[in-house]
Amino acid sequence: MAERKSILLRLDPAVHDALAKWAADEMRSTNAQIEFVIRRALLDAGRLPGNARAMRRPGRPPAASASASASASADPNGDGAADQNADSE
Repeated sequence: MAERKSILLRLDPAVHDALAKWAADEMRSTNAQIEFVIRRALLDAGRLPGNARAMRRPGRPPAASASASASASADPNGDGAADQNADSE
């Protein structure tokens, strides 16, 4: 996988504040919001490269282990016995 590029960006403080608020409203970091806006502008101009990877969805990534551990704790043997015992008691 290719490394992501880092750049230095100077913004007017008012523009930065507006961008940071917009990012917070959409549950993105300010950096991710800048990338989102740039990608949208490239797409609108017909200049987004076809090999550009898709952006990650806003917010925290889903916890894959949380759903697996929740089902394991509900049914530790994996045989459905936990549900049957709860009904019989």
